Amino acid sequence: MNKICYLDFDGVLHSSEVFLSRHLGIHMQAHGRALFEWAPILVELLEPHPEVSIVLSTSWVGERGKEFACGVLPPALKERVIGATYSPDNLRYFDAWSRGRQVTSDAQSRKLDSWFAIDDDDRGWPPGAADRLVLTDGSNGISSVASQNAIRRVLLSL
Repeated sequence: MNKICYLDFDGVLHSSEVFLSRHLGIHMQAHGRALFEWAPILVELLEPHPEVSIVLSTSWVGERGKEFACGVLPPALKERVIGATYSPDNLRYFDAWSRGRQVTSDAQSRKLDSWFAIDDDDRGWPPGAADRLVLTDGSNGISSVASQNAIRRVLLSL
């Protein structure tokens, strides 16, 4: 049985204050913050659960492509990535969908039973899937103890 973590980047693995510009590329605007600074926390949380794979549900895939998005992750997370919600086939309409619709649509197409999402965006989650969302605060992502405890609880329930 596939156990999947749908993973957003901004507001989860680092502050949501990330911007893309022609001159600076992808960069952090939050003072004192760094890109992917909280990724080691997720590595540690997932370590006891080798059966959990990752599907990227980040706009980074739509902006820069899946290979780029995978390439910025630490190896322990990168090796878990099996796909992304974004694909060249669905980009025409996908950005118009809420994150909740993007993730639940992908989970349905993959015929998943055991899945959850970590995201700072709770818009558009169907009532039957809202309990699968670990909602983070965009400023603190998974660095908060509450978010980490929620992820632990979900992982144990998969």
